[in-house]
Order: sequence, then C-alpha cells, then structure tokens
Amino acid sequence: MATLIITEKSSQAKDLRAALGDRYGRILPAEGHLLRLAEPDEVDPAWKRWSSTLLKPDGLYPTRPDQGGNKAAKLQAITAALRGCDEVILATDCDREGQLIGQEILEHVGYRGKVRRALFTAQDPKTLRDAFATLKPNDSMRPLYEAAVARQQADQIYNLSLTRTATKTLLAPGTRGVIGIGRVKTPTLAIVCLRELEIRNFKPEDYFEVVATATVAEGSFQMRHAPAPKDRIKDRAAAEAIARAADTHRGPLTVTVEEKRQAPPKLYDLPSLQKTCGQRWGWTADRTLAVAQELYDGDGKKLITYPRAEARYLSENQIADVPAIVGALTRLRGFAHLDNHMDIRRPVIRKGKSGHFCDKALEGVSHHAVIPNVNVLDDLESRLFRLTDDEKRLFALICRSYLAAVMPDYEYRQTSVTMPVPVPTPGGIKPVAFRAVGRIPLKLGWKAAFGSAESDGKPEEETEQTLPPLTDGEPATLSDPKVEAKRTQAPPRYNEGTLVDAMQNAWRFVEDPALRDRLKEAKGIGTPATRAEVIKGLRKQNLLGADGKWLVPTPAGLHLFETLRAAAPTLVDPGTTALWEMKLDEVVTGRADFRRVIDAIASEADRLIGALVGQRGTALDLGLPAPKARFSRRGTTARGKTVRGVPTAPGDAAKPVRRRTRKATASTDGEAVAPKPRRTRKAKADGSAPPAAAISESTPVADAPNSDARRRREPTERMVAFARSLAERKGIALPDPCLRDFDQCRGFLDQHAR
Repeated sequence: MATLIITEKSSQAKDLRAALGDRYGRILPAEGHLLRLAEPDEVDPAWKRWSSTLLKPDGLYPTRPDQGGNKAAKLQAITAALRGCDEVILATDCDREGQLIGQEILEHVGYRGKVRRALFTAQDPKTLRDAFATLKPNDSMRPLYEAAVARQQADQIYNLSLTRTATKTLLAPGTRGVIGIGRVKTPTLAIVCLRELEIRNFKPEDYFEVVATATVAEGSFQMRHAPAPKDRIKDRAAAEAIARAADTHRGPLTVTVEEKRQAPPKLYDLPSLQKTCGQRWGWTADRTLAVAQELYDGDGKKLITYPRAEARYLSENQIADVPAIVGALTRLRGFAHLDNHMDIRRPVIRKGKSGHFCDKALEGVSHHAVIPNVNVLDDLESRLFRLTDDEKRLFALICRSYLAAVMPDYEYRQTSVTMPVPVPTPGGIKPVAFRAVGRIPLKLGWKAAFGSAESDGKPEEETEQTLPPLTDGEPATLSDPKVEAKRTQAPPRYNEGTLVDAMQNAWRFVEDPALRDRLKEAKGIGTPATRAEVIKGLRKQNLLGADGKWLVPTPAGLHLFETLRAAAPTLVDPGTTALWEMKLDEVVTGRADFRRVIDAIASEADRLIGALVGQRGTALDLGLPAPKARFSRRGTTARGKTVRGVPTAPGDAAKPVRRRTRKATASTDGEAVAPKPRRTRKAKADGSAPPAAAISESTPVADAPNSDARRRREPTERMVAFARSLAERKGIALPDPCLRDFDQCRGFLDQHAR
C-alpha cells in the first residue's frame, strides 16, 4: 500500500526524512499555500470593475493553483503522487493554517482515500517519531479545517470589498493609489495614529524632586524624595519647603536587606527578536526577519531553528540537546570565557511556564523558540565564516539567549533605606520619606552570558548606588539638599520592533474584558510571519512614514484613521480580530457552522460598506506620484506624426487605449495588497509626446485636460487648512506657494507634521 506524506515546507520534509527514513512512505513538501482563492472577477466578470460592492459569491471562493515561486511544480508533483497512493499522512504545522495548507490540496484534487494526521510542536527526531507513532484520523481535524476556511474566505470578502469601497469613495479626485483596508492593516495604522495623537496632545508638566546627602558613621550616600506619579510635587515652593526641612535633619534609618534572585529572560520568538533588534540596532522588522531567515536556510548556514516562531518555549524533549549545544557554543571564541564558568558546566533546566522547557505551553503552537540548530554543531566555525556582520550579530544574540536560559539565576543583595523627614505644613507637621536603594551582586549567574551586552533593556525601577555598611535604626544626618526640576515626557513613538510588539499585545488597546482575554489567546493581530509585511504595506501606501528609526503616520494616514474612526470604528479596532476568533472558536468546538460565520462577517462588511459610502467626498490624498504616461498601440504625437502606422492630423487628441488592469490581491493574512506598477517603456529620443495613460481601476486618476495640469495641481482645502494650523501652532510662516501648488504644500506638511 503506497503512502504519501505531505509537509508544509522543504525543511519539514528534510527533518522527517532524517527522523523516519522511508518507513512510512514517500515525503513531498508544499511551499506554504500551493493554492490561492480565485480573484473576484474570476467568480463574477462584473466584479472586474472596482465599485462599492460586497464581493461575496453564492457559495465559497474556489481555489486556484498559485503560480508564485516553485509552487506550481510542487503542486503538480503532489497531485501526481496522490493518483498512485492509498493513504495520505498530513504532516503540516499543527495549527489552523497548517491544517488548511495540507487539506486544501486534497479537497482541490478531489482525493478520497484514507487520510491520517501527524501532530507535533517541534521538529526534533524524537518528537517526530512520537507523532508518527500516534497518528490521528484526519476526520477529527475537520472542525479546525473549517475554521481555517472561514478565516480565509471571510478575509477575502471583508478586506477586498472594503479596500475597493474605500478607494472609490474616499480617494481625492486627481490622485492615485489604493486605500488598503484590512482586519490587521487598519488596526495597525490605528495603533500608530493613536500614539501620534497622544504625543501631539501631550501637555508636559513640571514637577520637582528633592535630593540630599545622608551621612552615617561609615560614609555617605544620596537619598531622594520622589513621590509616585499621582503624588508628584507640582509646586516649587512646596519642594523648597521640604529641602529646608531636610537640611541638617538627623534621624534613624529604616534599613531592609533582602537576598533576591532574578531568573533569565525568556527565549526569543520572532516578535521579541524584532523588538530587541529594533531597540538596540535600529533594525526594521523586515530586516530582522530577513537576517534570521538567512541564518535559518541560507546556503551553508542553517545555524538557527525556524525564525517565524510564535512561542518562547522549547519542548521538554529538547532538554537532551542542552549539553551538546552548550559545549559547542562555549568552544566559540565569543563565548570561550564561559567554558571555565562553573555555572555553565552544570546547566540549569527550568520546566513549566515559568521556565524554558514546557510542553503544555506549546500546545496548539507550530514553532518553538528560536535557538541554535543542534544539527550543525560539528562544523560551526566553517559556517560562521560565511556570515555577514549582521548575521554574526544576530546569531550571537540568539546564542547568548540560549546560554543564559540554562545558567543559574542572577543573585544579589538589595538594601532599601528610608528616613522620614518632618515638614511643617498649614495643616501641621507632615512626614515625607527620603529613600535610597543599593544592590550588591552576589552571583552573576546568567548575566555572565551577556557580559557588557544588555540582557533585556529594562530600566531599573530606582536609581541604585553603592551604599556604605548600614544597620537598621542607625542615625543619619541629611545635608546639602537640592531641588531638582523635572518635566513629564510624552510617550515615545513606535519603531518597527516595538510596533510588532504592540500588534502581538493588541489586547492593551481593547476595553472589553472578554475581548482582551481572547486577543491574548490569539497572540494579537497578524502572525509572526506577516506583521513585518503589514508594516511594509502601510509604508508603501504612504500611510506610514519614518522619522529616523521612528514610525509616524503621514497626513494621509492620520486623515484616513480619523475618517474611519468616525464613520466605521470597527475597522480600526483590534477587538475585531478577537470577535472573529470567538466565532472561529465556535466552529472548532462544533457550536457554529463555518458557512454561517462567513455569512455573518460578510453582513458586517456590507454594513461597513454603507458607512464608507456615506463618507463619499472625503478627498483623501495619499501623496503618491502620478503614474508615468505610457505609449498606446495607436494615437498621435503633438507634431501630428503617425504612431504605429495610424495617420492623424496635427492637433488631434490621442485616443487612450484600455489596458488590462492589475488586480489587487489578498495576502496570506487576507490583507489587501496593492497591485505592482507595470514597467513603462522609455520615451523615444525624437521628443514626441506620449498619449494619455490608461486609467486603471486600482489606481484612479483624474480626467485632467492635459499633462501639465496633472503635474501642477492645487492642494486640497484640507491640506491648506492643515498647513495653516501647523504654521500657526509652530509659529512659522506658511510660504505662499504652499497655497497654490500641491507639491509645495505636501513638502511643507512632510517637513513639519511630526
């Protein structure tokens, strides 16, 4: 009996062959999704033209072979193998999307043989062998598959319908671009815009702290009166009164000494890796992923495990790999100083959710934390020789994280000192507390793996110092008190790393407790594999820009957010994903039919279409450059010359030719993706003017009478109003050309709207 094993990707197939050989059958890999959903116009030709229409077919969108990469060849190989096999084992990722990737192939080709399912959360040999020893009937996974179908179909209907509607109703006449609306994309834009508005509306407040020198028998140190934010001193006179009371005050110290320990930080998943690289080195999320991917599958490298990880734990089976990985890493020059460290010779294995090895924490998760690859330890040096500087830097970070995870806790002695100072007030004497904190390391533990490198980037809660020997109740005298003026700071803007972190923790932006909890379980909006692409898409559409390493909404992005928040707040609410997940949960548990879930989401999309149509005339300008004019197949030049053999008279207008338009498609996450611009032909050297460009449904442009009018159009009223308010708020003059010329006004806004 012939058996075919289908994996999600080539690396899985390779791992399975190494673990199982051919005892279970032939192994063939997919390349993620080998199939795509049909485009709207492939279902209904009337949907080729963009309009404010709900793009929902009577049934489901059918699947079509995806032609990207090597997908067609892989689908052909699997289809051919299915014709000659009696049984299929699906060995794709064990999550919802993995079930869809494998089963949609069987549904597409109409396979009706026996199907079993291999479920595993790691790809080490023992885990894979155990999974194949306990194969499950694939029928038991049907609800998970139907939930994945519902997610995929709903994203197609919701995102594409609303993207077309927003583009046709909100885009200003005479401008081009696609206003991408998506379940993940628009809430991500909202997160950045909300932070920007918070910064712009932030009103800094002055406050005061008092610092004084405390002198004891064994020396002196600094003590500070710094109340909690809600009790900050806003009046300098009050702070000066405290300083006067502290001067020469003598009293007993309350000294508390605690022996404390700190466990090492969690291992990295992709979002935490992107956040760390963004904070330390200013890397974009996409750059971090690209470098990690090269470390994972680059030619002659393969130094780390799968980088698109969504968990910060390892399976308990991987405990057996610890001695080999630690031994190999400490032989490297960068970690040789640890080889003589007693802490590394006896690795500490922390199990459970508070540790690093936890099977329960990996339930329903496809990929464990990112760590060094145990299978390439024999020739690490030769592989490291092939790395770029960025790859070396990232690999070292991942190695330090792994070594720290199996080293003892950092142990220290913390001394906390307080002294009450009586301060006269109109209501009587009020004691105010002066404090100091000191920390003495007792055992470096895991911090030895980082050396001078930062371990987690977290600031200390209080300023620490070296304290002299102190005893509880010991008298001290305060002297030289000073009032320090401080000012509250606006929250920082997001960089790509911290935005990825905000997307993963989007529950923080949701008020409903049930939705917050469900969004935590869903691990936020988007997936580790797609968040960088979502951010890149927002930048390509000119909804987000950059100010150094910081992300800022463009005027168009802020305008779109304000419009959507007023007209259709659901579109910018991360809680929408939580509501979807709750509906999909009901499919998985058999409490809801997946078609009804699709219908419900489509009905919500239809309602939102009506809300956006009600905003017609908003005149949103994405600020994208006008498309270059193209040569048509026939027409005239300004000189009356014949174009492609068609004689014309001087002065005749060239007749535009209707070209086939590029389609806006949906990505893996269902986000609408703007069509890529076509390559344009170069103008002829004789200086003949090209005819008017064809109008694409996906990139609307104005019916301008001539090209000069397109080049020098006036700014919109909203742009001018925004520019005037900016100039007034910042106390600068608004140049006259900004009132008449679009590009001048756009330049002014780009320079000052930050």
